[in-house]
Parts: sequence; structure tokens; C-alpha cells
Amino acid sequence: MLPSLLLCSMAVSCGGQTGATCTTDEECPSHFCKADGTCGEAEIDAGDGSADAPGDGMSGLCTPNHDGMIALAELPLVAGRSAKFRIATNAMWDTAGTSQGSGSRVWNLAGQLANDSDETIALANPMGTWWKADFPTATYAAPLAAGSDLQGVFLVDSTGVTMLGVVSPQGGTYKTELEYDPPARILAVPFMAGSTWSTTSTVSGYAQGVIVAYTEKYESRVDQVGTMTTPYGDFPAMRVATDLTRTSGLALLLSKRSFAWVAECFGSVATVQSKDFESSSEFSEAAEVRRLAP
Repeated sequence: MLPSLLLCSMAVSCGGQTGATCTTDEECPSHFCKADGTCGEAEIDAGDGSADAPGDGMSGLCTPNHDGMIALAELPLVAGRSAKFRIATNAMWDTAGTSQGSGSRVWNLAGQLANDSDETIALANPMGTWWKADFPTATYAAPLAAGSDLQGVFLVDSTGVTMLGVVSPQGGTYKTELEYDPPARILAVPFMAGSTWSTTSTVSGYAQGVIVAYTEKYESRVDQVGTMTTPYGDFPAMRVATDLTRTSGLALLLSKRSFAWVAECFGSVATVQSKDFESSSEFSEAAEVRRLAP
């Protein structure tokens, strides 16, 4: 399963009034002044899932400090939160963006792409699910891809975010329940430009009722910094590049590349996932593109 899709689910839940004029983040209830000089939507309470969040204040209002580092408390990873994303499939968009003289880059995903549709992505509370007993430490679950009902099961702790497994909505004869051993590291916190992390996991369990076992390796690095423009607004962001390889013995089953643009207090505001077996470090034919939408 792909980290680009997992990271998509980290944006804050939004609601409340918008449109007030502003020049700085501090003038807005949401602490986000958009590029057009109006306030972004304000955070709402985490809901009944907030009890599952680590005790680091993540359920409170977060104010970006633009210090070049993203800490755990600057990621809104609380069960019950949700956000709207504009999602395109089989779309053309150049991941390289445009270089700035400062060494940073700018990317623009505000425009329309092929097969665009808006979807609300939620971080689900594990309580009451059929798989809760098998993943007792889970913090939340989130959908992995447009057009798929599979969910990733995640743990948030002081070291960051790990994926514990993948599950189907229901159990039973044709269930999917895959466990990652060790859990796959999706984000290691705190992180900054140049940070790297990796995990090699044995994945085993049931896929649509069939017993499977294979190996997945995730290699991530913060490879670029700059500004990402989404339909919601402009964000100073760090780009997390992740390469996934799936193998069985010596056989390569799958390779993919993904990017996630992560902003303080909003989490992942955009993600792009390559097609299978992409060989270029930057690409323009994407299997899926997601970006935060109003």
C-alpha cells in the first residue's frame, strides 16, 4: 500500500466562517491566511475520537511557526477529523514544479485535472470495528485509494506515524486483513529538509480471503521545500518522496513512487502517486493526484 495515499488523510478537519480579510495567519480563527487575503476555514473539535490521540495537544488549535521543521504536534492526526480533497486519476501533471532562485520550488495544483472529483477523507475511530482486537494500539484508520474500500490502520506515537496493517470494511470469508511486521514507517518526526527514514516489512494475512505473504520496503526522504498551491490556498510545504518496492523472494512484484507535500498544522495538503514501475525521479503521468479543497 502507498504512503502517498495514507498521508492524504492527515489534513485538518475544517468548518466555520471564511472570507474575512487578513494579512497574517494570526488574524484568522483558523490561523491560515490564504494567498487571496481571506481567512481559510477554521478547525472544528476532533469529535469523539479525540480520546485516542496522544497527549501532546494535537487536538487543540495549531499555529504554524515556520521554523523549517515539522513536529508531531503540528500534524492533526486525531480520529474523527476529516477534510475535503480534490482527486484526479490518470492525470497529467509535472511533479518537478518550478525552481526558485532561493533553491526552493513552487508547485501549482489549483487548476482542474482529468477526472477530478471532490471527496471527504476521514480518520476513522478504531473503536467498534471488527479488526480492533487484532490492532489494539491503532490510533485511526483511513482509506488508501480512490475507488477502493480498503483502509490503512495507523499508530501515532512520539516517534511519528506507522502503518500497522490494511483491512476491509467487513470481516468474514472474503476479508482483507494484512499485518506489517515491523509496522511500516510513514513519517518519522520531527523532520526537516534532508531527513530520511525507511522500513522493510513482512506483510502477511488475508487478501480477499486468500492467505498471502510478501515483503514491502518503504524509503522516504524530505527532498524539496517550497510552496504548494491547492484549491484551498498556498502552503509553505516540505515534499516527502517515498519509494515503495514489493517483493516475493527474489521476484519484484511492484514498485511505485509517491510525493506528499506536508505543511505545518495541516498535514499533507497534496499527494501524487506514480503509475506502477515508474523509473523517473520526477514524472508527469500520475495514477492519482490529491489536493486540499475548500
